[in-house]
Amino acid sequence: MIDKMHIDALRSLLGEKGLLTEPNDMAAYETGARYDQGRAAFVARPVFTEEVSAVVAYCVRNGISLVAQSGNTGLVSGSTPDGTGAQGVLSLDRLTAPFRLDRINRTLTAGAGLRLSEVNQRLEEAGLFFPIDLGADPRLGGMISTNTGGSRFLRYGDVRRNTLGLKVVLADTQGTILDLGSGLRKNNTGVDWKQIFIGTSGAFGIITECVLNLEPVPRQTATAFLVPASHERVPDLLVAMEEALGSYLSAFEGMSGNAVSAALAHVPSLRNPFERGVVPDFVILAEISRSSPPREGEQPLDAVLEDVLGGIWEREDAPLADAFVGPSHEMWALRHALSEGVKHSGRLIAFDLSFRRGDIMRFLDHMKVEMPKHFDGVTICDFGHIGDGGVHFNLVVPASDPRLSDGAFEGALREWVFNIAVEEFDGSYSAEHAIGRKNQIFYDRYTPEDIRRLATGLKAITSPGPLGSVTF
Repeated sequence: MIDKMHIDALRSLLGEKGLLTEPNDMAAYETGARYDQGRAAFVARPVFTEEVSAVVAYCVRNGISLVAQSGNTGLVSGSTPDGTGAQGVLSLDRLTAPFRLDRINRTLTAGAGLRLSEVNQRLEEAGLFFPIDLGADPRLGGMISTNTGGSRFLRYGDVRRNTLGLKVVLADTQGTILDLGSGLRKNNTGVDWKQIFIGTSGAFGIITECVLNLEPVPRQTATAFLVPASHERVPDLLVAMEEALGSYLSAFEGMSGNAVSAALAHVPSLRNPFERGVVPDFVILAEISRSSPPREGEQPLDAVLEDVLGGIWEREDAPLADAFVGPSHEMWALRHALSEGVKHSGRLIAFDLSFRRGDIMRFLDHMKVEMPKHFDGVTICDFGHIGDGGVHFNLVVPASDPRLSDGAFEGALREWVFNIAVEEFDGSYSAEHAIGRKNQIFYDRYTPEDIRRLATGLKAITSPGPLGSVTF
């Protein structure tokens, strides 16, 4: 709780529509995408960078803690307030200007509050898009502060690779505005300061604008479902596809049979594409694409993909057991339905892990053997980005399971999974969701002391005020 004088002062900076204090109005900002629930002292909704600066400066001078919130689609409690009722939420949802397209430079200068879907819809006429493919629909500021990857990382890279400039407000007594915006792709004139604010959960400053690299919308695509000969052969299949297709390969997405079955059960409109309706234990969605329009005499991509798969199939000791090329929209509809399908199968405990590409299937096979020994009744519903080493390791617990009423159960499960992922497989406990309150303990545990000391010093220099949900 904060004093009414602060509420009045903030309202004078933002106007009636810019500050929410009624419980019903704040409820959506207090509730996260994965069960987390907090209490906000207020929700500030600035429209311009200058308003963000004024609010942040006032809060820092008066010791009021702020949590920046973008689309609130994160999974690690990074954008919701804690339970004290003393933190304010600074929402980006009205920071939707500017929107300046430079078609020749292939860049967009945009407000951090714009949603990914709106950005790509408005870019469609120009034949361009921001090439981060996600099942959720986040806002740009949150995508940058968590360094989102997505399903086509293999072709286009992550948000970090596609961010050219930023405008950031620091949590100091002046609410300092840093203009790090640039349309330059090559600029080696010193420290690349924007990188400090990408992937660091908003703790070092609040992103209000960004300059993004854009890519031509693919004009031709072909997709296939691939069933590997065994889990051990998945890396061989990936390498074979890369060798045969080069830059054409834009996605190589792994989906467990449990996750696919959950999606088919939850979304009746999805067509079961598998022979006799039998879902494989593991299946890969592969996509190839071209940004150029079809040319006369050019082999269609469906035929290219079929030829490549046929060549792999005919190899001695082939890594492929089955494959079929199919409609892209249907195959991607199944892939994008996995998250919601798994979520509705029971109580979901989600992990966002990454490994060296050759270790993903070893980790998954290890966990299938060990899970029943340690946490019987927990179902693994994994899927992820095999092409870039990321895996959404989702664990589903039946809603009626009495262990869910024990607050220590989820903590013990997270400890066990992260210990194996990090200590035994040398992986990361956060591939593309950054840190957040849920992962704070693991940041403290697994980050070397000298790195933590540097991060703490950087936080003190950039944003000494109480900002964000993560302690660096």
